[in-house]
Amino acid sequence: MASDINYQDGPDFSRRDESPTEDEPIHSPGSRQTEYERIGGRTGSSVLQTIIHLLKGNIGTGLLGLPLAVRNAGLLVGPLSLLIMGIVAVHCMNLLVKCAHHLSAKLGKPFLSYGDAVEYGMENVSWLSRHSIWGRHVVNLFLNITQLGFCCVYFVFLSDNVKQVVETANATTGNCHNNETAVPVPSYDSRLYMVFFLPFIILLVFIRNLKYLAPLSFAANICMCASLVLIYYYCLTNIPNPINLPLAGRGADYPLFFGTAIFAFEGIGVVLPLENKMQNPRNFTKVLYLGMGIVTFLYISLGTIGYIGFGEEIRGSITLNLPLCWLYQIVKLLYSFGIYITYALQFYVSAEILIPPAVARCGPRWALMVDLSIRVALVGLTCLLLCMEDDGGLGFHLNYLHLSSKHKQRSQAIGTA
Repeated sequence: MASDINYQDGPDFSRRDESPTEDEPIHSPGSRQTEYERIGGRTGSSVLQTIIHLLKGNIGTGLLGLPLAVRNAGLLVGPLSLLIMGIVAVHCMNLLVKCAHHLSAKLGKPFLSYGDAVEYGMENVSWLSRHSIWGRHVVNLFLNITQLGFCCVYFVFLSDNVKQVVETANATTGNCHNNETAVPVPSYDSRLYMVFFLPFIILLVFIRNLKYLAPLSFAANICMCASLVLIYYYCLTNIPNPINLPLAGRGADYPLFFGTAIFAFEGIGVVLPLENKMQNPRNFTKVLYLGMGIVTFLYISLGTIGYIGFGEEIRGSITLNLPLCWLYQIVKLLYSFGIYITYALQFYVSAEILIPPAVARCGPRWALMVDLSIRVALVGLTCLLLCMEDDGGLGFHLNYLHLSSKHKQRSQAIGTA
């Protein structure tokens, strides 16, 4: 029996109509437009809310690693490659949405998930139609691995950044221009910080409606925007003159750039869920171009400016190159809050794939309990996978003594100049 729960004010994902037949009439363009107009409904997300979610889904931990990616590719090759990747990503996202529009209108469906889109698309190809269900399973599997993998990274980022701020609090000063060597005070293991964040993240993913998540996403965007402004400011005020950096990196290092850049474009999994929950889904194309244009600009500019500002000393996350003063420690905390909210948005994709089929197999009386239990189990899984690691988080810990000595050397060099 299907559940009476209305998931995110959207359609029931657990129900699938029969496959289209060759004799099925195709709706006219006018009827397509009218049929598709009712997908979001009055309770859906507005254009502004959708833009906020799109930005939130693409601006995450990957952005902070792009300066190192540009270093691996070169000062010229890196930004150009990011531009090309941004154009390709936006084109693929737009193509995906258009395919979903076409198939939903052809089948008379108000909604198509990623699995629906690939399954019904394969059914229109004669030699693939027999295996269309496997297309759905493969896409859902990869989406779950990708999205839950992002959530694991967010757990690591949150725990390690807060741990770093706590351990270096005694060496943090108010002077951002004269950094002394930091001697970290050992605190708890990173895994204990992950356990500390676990109940807060569980409460966050209990928000099942993107419309209600929008205010938190807006607040997270403000915090991340403020932290990025401070990062830009520090980089721009520390640009060396002249700039002696290679325009092209070694060919052997380009795969490192490509992997980091692909990870940064982490929002493709939220494209269809966001589009499906809009009040007027036909406006999503404009939202996509505007939002991804902003995202691509941030990727290229921060990657380039960060590499120019720190040169060969750039580290895996640009926050590691910032001075140990309270202003830039606050930057880490602000960005951590943004990542905390981003967890819910990335988690949303896996929840929409895994929860509805499970809820459909139980009665309405147990639907809410099953829904919340699966959410708790998935969040617990992303935490447990990291806690089982010997180093408590995929080797993401930081050596602050080495980092601060690098800052001291750099400060001395700038003072001498």
